[in-house]
Amino acid sequence: MLETDKLFTGSIPENYDRYMVPLIFEAFAADLARRAASLAPISVLEVAAGTGVVTRALAPKLSPDARYVVTDLNQPMLDHAASRQGPDSRITWRQADAVALPFDDAAFDLVCCQFGAMFFPDRPAAYREARRVLKPGGHFLFNVWDRIEENVFADEVTKALAEIFPDDSPRFLARTPHGYHDTGLIRSDLEGAGFARVLIETRAEQSHASSPRLPAIAYCQGTLLRTEIEARSPGSLDAATDHAASAIAGRHGPGEVAAKIQAHVIVAAV
Repeated sequence: MLETDKLFTGSIPENYDRYMVPLIFEAFAADLARRAASLAPISVLEVAAGTGVVTRALAPKLSPDARYVVTDLNQPMLDHAASRQGPDSRITWRQADAVALPFDDAAFDLVCCQFGAMFFPDRPAAYREARRVLKPGGHFLFNVWDRIEENVFADEVTKALAEIFPDDSPRFLARTPHGYHDTGLIRSDLEGAGFARVLIETRAEQSHASSPRLPAIAYCQGTLLRTEIEARSPGSLDAATDHAASAIAGRHGPGEVAAKIQAHVIVAAV
């Protein structure tokens, strides 16, 4: 992962929430919230919360006396998440780095994270931090994307951009969001951090959009692909988005489109 792969700033948070969340994140957020609620936690820490799709799904499922601390490394993402959440005295918003959590030992029943572990610069350190802040018997619940070939729109957009930039193709999606898919490595990292029981389930969903252009906008303008495209050719963002949309339409047709998305869901116990 490059250092720039963490900088969700400018218009990216808004476009991320507007396009990426309904395209690929909502179904997995509902799944993660269901799993989290089944553990009946009273104190919850969410790391790398992004624009708050899990927060919005999980908060209504928690008990009235629950304490829910929602964090993200990027303040613009966290601000957007807070703006989308209704008033809730149980929720505290706090900027925090997953590899150096500003919380006491054994403070939470549950640590959860949706599609954030891929962005941790030191995953073993982040996992040790998650274990440190968990109470005995607590759980670390998170998910990560499977390899890019199992996530059709992401793969098609990446290949389309390689046609425009053959000498230096933007590889953000393959490198980072889809770059941590080896379940053996994930298990090893967690066990090395001190987690005793690790369960991993691979789960497929369908990504839906009303037109091929929506996935193209989502990936090209709602992720850090935007930064890579603009770095290679300033002013080319719209043309790159159009080319990605054409590639998706060429495979799926000009109307409503649907394609497979796949992720690993992990539960690690203290």
